[in-house]
Amino acid sequence: MLKHVVFMKFKTGVDELQIEDLKGSLGSLPGKIDEIIGFEFGPDILKSERSYDFALIATFTDLDSLKRYQAHPDHIPVIQKVRSLCDSILVVDFELP
Repeated sequence: MLKHVVFMKFKTGVDELQIEDLKGSLGSLPGKIDEIIGFEFGPDILKSERSYDFALIATFTDLDSLKRYQAHPDHIPVIQKVRSLCDSILVVDFELP
């Protein structure tokens, strides 16, 4: 199993409507991309100085399934949306023992 963890820091001025739109786009992916085993996401609730604004945790069987997900035609416009909303994106991909 492989976990794909993404942290997003939104640009100044990103509003709730844009965040809701992003949530809808992300939420549609598991129904379109078979490689996704688990998919959780949401906004930060603590809002501390070191917090990022939004996180996503996705589960895949292996690195090949993650790569297929990343190249999937339904994923491409969503990642473009994420990039347009964010000043910073951090990603960690790790295998479960």
